[in-house]
Amino acid sequence: MKQLKSTYLELRELFENQIKIKHISEELKCCYFGDSSTNIRKQMESHDFDVMGIKDKGKIVGFISRLELENGSINNYKTFVDSSLIDESLPLIKVFSALYNSPRKFVTRKGKVVGIVTRGDLQKAPVRMWLFGIISLLEMQQLRLIRHHFEDDKWRFHLNDNRIQKAEALCSMRRERNEEIDLADCLQFCDKSDLIFEIPEIKGSMEEKWGKWANQRLKSVEDLRNKLFHAQDIVTGKTWPEIIDLVKSIECFLEFFESID
Repeated sequence: MKQLKSTYLELRELFENQIKIKHISEELKCCYFGDSSTNIRKQMESHDFDVMGIKDKGKIVGFISRLELENGSINNYKTFVDSSLIDESLPLIKVFSALYNSPRKFVTRKGKVVGIVTRGDLQKAPVRMWLFGIISLLEMQQLRLIRHHFEDDKWRFHLNDNRIQKAEALCSMRRERNEEIDLADCLQFCDKSDLIFEIPEIKGSMEEKWGKWANQRLKSVEDLRNKLFHAQDIVTGKTWPEIIDLVKSIECFLEFFESID
């Protein structure tokens, strides 16, 4: 049986140590306290900004949203509170919890506001790399368990002919490229997830831990995986809190699968 070379904690350590909030944040564009509401509104509309920073005497003192500007004047600007701030040196993966209940955080460097990170920034390459990485590890763990519980490709008895034919076609194509693989390597994510639930002890443990929704949750993971693989918008059909909850589920699945010998 092939041994896995990477674990969830090793991947997490890489992202915690090397990839930070600053790698996805944007500079906070600012206007000046004396600017007219009309000019600020034009800037927001032309650049599609939801918020802009407010500078007074060269220092960023707060921010104003487009909605608040439309309902009043620049005097309605808000000052920064601690709960709205996040340091640029924090690990990238902390951005998910930071943005769960907030559409944006203001990014600080040495205690001063310098940028902004929004839920839209979760579409950027570093975040997509993290998501695809943990989903890939999840697939690898599923395949490890399938190999262990279904020796000699006995998993074939649990898939319909169409799914097996797809795996055989992919296997044949990859072998023509001289890849050293077997048929199990060519199972799709949906096949692996279905087979996991054909292992009674794993199915029972998962349903005891997460309830009947566990299988459906894996289908949502597959949908996210496909969107990442094809460079599509990962939020289509879902809200950001739903995506962030799904990421938490992937991490829980990974830790669970890795705990099984």
